[in-house]
Amino acid sequence: MYEVIVQSHFSAAHLLRGYPGKCARIHGHTWQVEVVLYGTALDQTGMLIDFFTVKQFLGQICDELDHGLINEHPYFTQYNPTAENIARYFYEKIAGWLVAQAPGIGVRSVQMWESPRASVRYAPDEREEIR
Repeated sequence: MYEVIVQSHFSAAHLLRGYPGKCARIHGHTWQVEVVLYGTALDQTGMLIDFFTVKQFLGQICDELDHGLINEHPYFTQYNPTAENIARYFYEKIAGWLVAQAPGIGVRSVQMWESPRASVRYAPDEREEIR
């Protein structure tokens, strides 16, 4: 089993609907995201997947949210923009992209930091098949 790990970041604001504290007010973070992909078969060059390709797609997702109010993004009008839901959003986008771009490679986890000392990891049950 191989794992490819790529990180990126973006800056964005959010507010948590229904939260009984300061985070109910608009505030911002420099979000750090780490994506862990996995698979068993290497391509003809000896790679699971090219870092460059993964970085490009991860950057596109970050660009959707960068310097905006996450609550206004269509996905987050339905889901509260918690770190947990943001991590799941990244997971779903990347998993869908891999189906078309790199069959046989799955997403092990997405970790989302909203500060250097606070993060959440979204990792569906490992018994789940590669999508």
